[in-house]
Amino acid sequence: MDTVTTSLDRRGKTITTFVVFDAASVLETMAEGDSLEILTDEFAPFEPDIAAWCQASGHVLRASETTAHGHRFVVEKGSRQAVQMSMAMIISNAGLEELLSPLGFALGAALEGIAVSLYFQGPAVRVLSRGYRPRLHGWARPFSRFAAAGMTKSGHIPAQAKLQQLRSLGARLYACGGSMQPFKVRPEDFVFDDIAIVEYLSFMAVMRDADIQLYV
Repeated sequence: MDTVTTSLDRRGKTITTFVVFDAASVLETMAEGDSLEILTDEFAPFEPDIAAWCQASGHVLRASETTAHGHRFVVEKGSRQAVQMSMAMIISNAGLEELLSPLGFALGAALEGIAVSLYFQGPAVRVLSRGYRPRLHGWARPFSRFAAAGMTKSGHIPAQAKLQQLRSLGARLYACGGSMQPFKVRPEDFVFDDIAIVEYLSFMAVMRDADIQLYV
């Protein structure tokens, strides 16, 4: 049996970035060489994702085993590895489902130590404003609140909560200045006070220097 310093129970969650963000936060409070036990449901993506995160972040995966109540991982805290990589992403859609992949990939990159920059343009600038609530499109729009509640329960937390996680990991947020007036977003409406208002040429400079470029 591995010696465990702290235990984290995230059974009931099936979003790996949600579990890994919490695990990384706990490991930040622990000493190098200490071990964190992570308890999850039996869910196939957890094992490769947690192994990939450990490899990228310098931690050691000491155990991965199925138990009578789900799955058990033991992660030994290692020394933080310097990652000289960056990712620039342009987000244009503010829909509930359309935000899942871009914010998920951004959070995954940030958890692996990659420097992340996100540029919100078009209707997506609404994501940066207070009171924003993502919705489904079309006929399913009236069911947005129910869908969002189910997603949050599984670990797909609201978009602005994910942005707060990203900011805590060093991500930088940009708003397209030309999109703000058409979509009725003012600088004083921003949910964070460190959002840079720029246009295409400014973010092109960010994209030019990025190792990974995504447009979604």
